[in-house]
Amino acid sequence: MTERRRTRTLPLPPQRTLRRSANGKRARKAGTLALCSAMLLSGCSLLGDSSEKAPITVMTWAPDHTKAANKPGMTAMAQAYARWVNAEGGIDGRKLEVLVCNDHDDPVGAAACARRAVSNNVTAVVGSYSQHGRSFLAPLESGGIPYIGGYGITEAEFTSPLSYPVNGGQPAAMAGIGKELSSRCDRVALVRPDTVTGDDLPVLFNSGLAGARIRAGDIAAPEDATEYTSSADRALDHATADPAARGCVTAALGERTDTFFDSFRRTEEAYPGVKTASVLGSVDQSLIDRTGGASGPYEGAYVAGWYPVASDPRWNGMREVINEHAFGDNRIDPADAGVQTTWIAFTVLRRAIEALGDGDVSAQAVRRTLDSGLKVDTGGLTPKLSWRFEDMIAVRDFPRLVNANVTFQVVRDGRLVSARRGFVNMSKTLERSTD
Repeated sequence: MTERRRTRTLPLPPQRTLRRSANGKRARKAGTLALCSAMLLSGCSLLGDSSEKAPITVMTWAPDHTKAANKPGMTAMAQAYARWVNAEGGIDGRKLEVLVCNDHDDPVGAAACARRAVSNNVTAVVGSYSQHGRSFLAPLESGGIPYIGGYGITEAEFTSPLSYPVNGGQPAAMAGIGKELSSRCDRVALVRPDTVTGDDLPVLFNSGLAGARIRAGDIAAPEDATEYTSSADRALDHATADPAARGCVTAALGERTDTFFDSFRRTEEAYPGVKTASVLGSVDQSLIDRTGGASGPYEGAYVAGWYPVASDPRWNGMREVINEHAFGDNRIDPADAGVQTTWIAFTVLRRAIEALGDGDVSAQAVRRTLDSGLKVDTGGLTPKLSWRFEDMIAVRDFPRLVNANVTFQVVRDGRLVSARRGFVNMSKTLERSTD
């Protein structure tokens, strides 16, 4: 919330009688300037406008302290971003205020966060994560508040007219890792959450495999299990059923991916060797580091993501902000796809507000700016982003999708490195997934 700025009236300094001379006109001018200065100090203005530009209030939400999905780095990144821009004078002279909310990975909590955003009249919800798109987007739509740069975990984020996605979300990542494995595997098992969101993954994954006429074995697993031995056995049974075939196991369980691969590592010795794969958000460099690096379970694994590898110089600006303004907050991991998405989402917000200039900054004004064809350069982290109707990709189930690019990475010597150069566009693959 914005506190009312306090002002106090200062006494005018004693006026001096200015000596008339040949420079009398200059003296009168100096006296006028002195009076103006005093009036400004007292909170007055000769032009009748002493107020600073009104601050901009936005919200970022993500789940924390839950049994499954936790993304505290996203809200922490939003707060660090605000400290940075405010230290630099704000966005076009306006202070940025960030409200944060924990949706507790629950539809009731997600709706409560959205209602809080509406009641606080925020300009936008920016760089957030929730698995409950229908619950939070309905209140935002009724309040006219744009949802900028969501993580892309729900279908609703790609259908709501008030959603402005910055990546291809779960659809592009899952189709992408399927495409990457289509040339490397003959039999594939997909281990995914036994949830409504998880039910969409096999269709997306199989769209990537379709070029090789492969269909994955669908292994639905508990989202919050503490061990996955039975799921690992089922996945390995499917992937190795044909001894002559190249077997692969893909796991996309979010935070529980680590738990799955811990069980998988203890189980795989009883089976022929298989390749492994996942998506960013389930596997990142920090997870690889703390599970043994080159000697850990992820060595050789293929990973699909939306952005360049975390070591890419294009992330240097974000890293500098984290180093200088996060104050050692260990919730913020620059290799985390959620943190990266929040950074890009706030880049979009900043460009939209700068485009408004001295005009009104409101939820409606930001939506109008984004809808009218503003092109946002993210420094090569994504293609240039724009949300005009003609910028939308022709994917029936995801009409708000404007960026279907993915990157393919592989773990070599304990480091995530690029498996292919540059971005790969998954538009055509996603179009086939909805046929």
